[in-house]
Amino acid sequence: MTDNLPSASPPLRPRNRNRNEGAPTRHGQLRSRHPFATAAKWLAAIVGVLAVSTASVAAFAIYDTVSNTKPGIHLATLPGTKAKPVPDIGAIEGGANLLLVGTDTRTGQAGFETKSDLAGSSGAGNNDVTMLLHISADHTNASVVSFPRDMIVSAPACGNRPAASGVMFNSTLARGGLSCTVLTVEKMTGLSIPYAAEISFGGVIAMSNAVGGVTVCLATPVKDKYVGLDLAAGQQTLEGATALAFVRSRHGVGDGSDLGRISNQQVFLSALMRKVTSAGVLSNPLTLYGLAKAAVANMQLSDGLTRPTNLVSIALALKGIGLEHMVFVQYPTIGDPANPARVIAQQSSATILNAALRADQPVTLTGKTGRAAEVDPAAPATPAPGASAPATPSATGSATPDPASTAVALPSDVSGQSASQQTCTKGNH
Repeated sequence: MTDNLPSASPPLRPRNRNRNEGAPTRHGQLRSRHPFATAAKWLAAIVGVLAVSTASVAAFAIYDTVSNTKPGIHLATLPGTKAKPVPDIGAIEGGANLLLVGTDTRTGQAGFETKSDLAGSSGAGNNDVTMLLHISADHTNASVVSFPRDMIVSAPACGNRPAASGVMFNSTLARGGLSCTVLTVEKMTGLSIPYAAEISFGGVIAMSNAVGGVTVCLATPVKDKYVGLDLAAGQQTLEGATALAFVRSRHGVGDGSDLGRISNQQVFLSALMRKVTSAGVLSNPLTLYGLAKAAVANMQLSDGLTRPTNLVSIALALKGIGLEHMVFVQYPTIGDPANPARVIAQQSSATILNAALRADQPVTLTGKTGRAAEVDPAAPATPAPGASAPATPSATGSATPDPASTAVALPSDVSGQSASQQTCTKGNH
């Protein structure tokens, strides 16, 4: 697979693994590096897509299709033998935490064969995209938390590497593999994370093609020469390489920073979720299996997810969650006083978010949608992310508790949106 980028570019330069643990891309609007040196942009949407659809799409593809099959034919047994019970797969008991990591490695990636190509990033690579999916124990709500790659953190001991402070968050994968990134997020949040997946870059093309494209709203034109993107304002249906370029773009959206790119990804992901959960997609087994195949073929799972039944059980826990109760959140940060090109956690807001996740409480966003997003003025009015909605009767006639009735209101400096919220991307002009 080739990258749709301008051919005239400065030569590649090896990464400096000894400074800030190997992550040179800056947080703010600084001079652009060679686009191949920021291959993690390729992974931006894949991790987010998988955060809300790796398990759920697999469930839709298996559960929804099987549930619509005709009644089975009972098979008799020979005298003296007993039929073995048929295994039953249901939703996972309680809640679940999954960490999804996108690596910028060039090892094994099409178009990166020479020594100079691999000098930028090889082996494990850096976790330039990291998202945590938290499913509530009662399966009524979910949160997807994006962790900025440029955040300075304290990393625990990983493999043969000792614990260290002042570490660039996106270096944790290179420090000790997927397990090290999981340990770092556990240390930051206080959560136990038994499931994780490492993502390669090809899935976003396959997924966007499988659903026939994802329609997003652009408040202004979006242009980014570093990823070959030139889109007019208005409704745009993105698939294939164009969808990939859109979610990769940093310089073309918001303020040109990685934080702006996170909110741009949330615009895409919310639109994708609305498409995936539409009747046209859910009723089409070929589309569902195409999505499941695209997801699974482009990720490496932790051992807790390698059993298909585990993946489907987690998926079934997601299946009944309404889009208004699936909230995308950017982990709260402020500028690093020691380095304007980096960020650190905004401790008071991070403490509230972490406590809500640990207590398994839903969250409500009171802040804005992010640096590269705004509410679509033409869209129907929707409740604020996580806001209360009328209780709905269950199959037994009793009212199903509304997750928002116990929701924690996050401080206004925490940005994000719900999957149901229709937003538009703002270009960087």
